[in-house]
Amino acid sequence: MSVSHRTTWSLRLVALAYLALLLLLPVGVVFWRTFEHGIATAWSYMTTPAAVSAFWLTVLIAVIAVPLNTIFGVGAAMVLARTKARGRSVLDALIDLPFVVSPVIVGLALILVYGQGGWFGDVFLNNGIRIIYAVPGMVIATVFVSLPFVVREVAPVLREVGDEQEQAAATLGASSWQTFWRVTLPTIRWGVAYGVVLTTARALGEIGAVLVVSSNVAGSTLTLPLLLFQRDEQIGSQVTTSVYALATELAVLSIAVLLLMTIFGSRRETTE
Repeated sequence: MSVSHRTTWSLRLVALAYLALLLLLPVGVVFWRTFEHGIATAWSYMTTPAAVSAFWLTVLIAVIAVPLNTIFGVGAAMVLARTKARGRSVLDALIDLPFVVSPVIVGLALILVYGQGGWFGDVFLNNGIRIIYAVPGMVIATVFVSLPFVVREVAPVLREVGDEQEQAAATLGASSWQTFWRVTLPTIRWGVAYGVVLTTARALGEIGAVLVVSSNVAGSTLTLPLLLFQRDEQIGSQVTTSVYALATELAVLSIAVLLLMTIFGSRRETTE
């Protein structure tokens, strides 16, 4: 059954209006309220010691979490798509656990395991290493919640391309490591890139699990989302330029990630 030209345009307009009301209008209001008193005022709020510290801590956590999840994601995808090892179905189910478990529960679970009196908490504390209410705990929480994305982007690509090229490389005498770098990785590179971007977006915006395991001390254990949440809680119903400025920083980071997603997504579709 064909759809008329008028119906197609009507559906497009409805979709655009829906997205504008839910996304563009709120983001536009945030940008407007940020700069309504001038760029200098907004910049002064963005460059306070607390805001700068929160920005770099957010970046640091993402820089640690994303490579870890990329390495794990590619390895797990290889196991799921290229082997018939026992327990694959269990691994497959466990990878999706961060999708279904509340981030708050993740934070509480980390406290029970790594906090004082937890399974491993006292071992670390006795050796002068604090996990919970410190940056390491925030990193672990971020790694957990952003874990599935690379796996879920790479595994379907591996299944789709098959392993004929890898078998041919092995027949020609290439080692497993050479086969991975020269055959497998070039094949899955856009899937990996897309998964990395999704992981980065999740890591930059995480608040639930990180909030539970953070000590929420400005300049020490506050990321941008946590600082925004803290200032909003302190101010209450009267949202000020400082809150809008932090929201703008996060929005700019999100837009940058969205652009990368669009670029890598189009590249991946082109190669396929």
